[in-house]
Amino acid sequence: QAAAPLHPVAVQCQEAQVVVTVHRDLFGTGRLVKAAELTLGSAACLPVAQSTAESTVTFVAGLHECGSTLQVTPDSLIYKTSLSYKPTPSGNMVVIRTNAAVVPIECHYPRKSNVSSNAVQPTWAPFRSTLSAEEKLKFSLRLMNDDWSTERLANGFQLGESLHLQADVASGNHVPLRLFVDDCVATLSPDRNSSPRYALIDLSGCLVDGRSDDTTSAFISPRPRQETLQFMVDAFRFAGDNRNLIYITCHLKVSPADQAPNPLNKACSFNKASSLWAPVEGTGDICSCCETGNCPLYG
Repeated sequence: QAAAPLHPVAVQCQEAQVVVTVHRDLFGTGRLVKAAELTLGSAACLPVAQSTAESTVTFVAGLHECGSTLQVTPDSLIYKTSLSYKPTPSGNMVVIRTNAAVVPIECHYPRKSNVSSNAVQPTWAPFRSTLSAEEKLKFSLRLMNDDWSTERLANGFQLGESLHLQADVASGNHVPLRLFVDDCVATLSPDRNSSPRYALIDLSGCLVDGRSDDTTSAFISPRPRQETLQFMVDAFRFAGDNRNLIYITCHLKVSPADQAPNPLNKACSFNKASSLWAPVEGTGDICSCCETGNCPLYG
């Protein structure tokens, strides 16, 4: 409310600060209080402006300044402070003619909506892109049958056969996503850092197993859909070890489907006919680091 004798304290709760305008006729008696006797908050902040013509004093403080306190409720953020008036004797007088006063001040902000005074720019990312970062993505890695139609029920293979591996992510209500496999490592125990270990995919999406002379391992191109990536790996076992159970652990990730593949987000196979690395999508140059080994890593 406007500062006037009937409403001597006006408060504006702005986006990041509070503005308090005090009419010096604080008690509506016609006797004006001194600006120096008014302070804001437990830190006793002083006013920033004074209008002689309108007999007002103005305080401006950040929501966290001047010793304010914050109360959080299920629906609101409440910043609390107070305006203090402490009269002092004037001149050589030993008496005062007004009482001290404290005016509580609160600013309430909703927790579940936008309180910014700035207009939403049409170039901002849509709200659903923000939601996609808050929801948990559901990744899966499955052994598939030879025609990729269903999951393979048996996990036994003969040397000379190929493993058909399919990585998926459930996109739900997210913006369109494209799935990548950063790396895959084979081990004899569930611990991906155990020894011996053999890298099938490395360097942020290079199917390095296909670089060996006696393999046909490769990504399947084109994809059946953006959130799925399929690849084949020739069956193998670890030399000098009689154990037949092998664990394959992969690191899966996604990028926006409208983002062009790059050296960090790629799926590259080695083409033995051309002796070149080729991507499932994107330009061939994004795979050049598969040969040099200096690809950026996801960290």
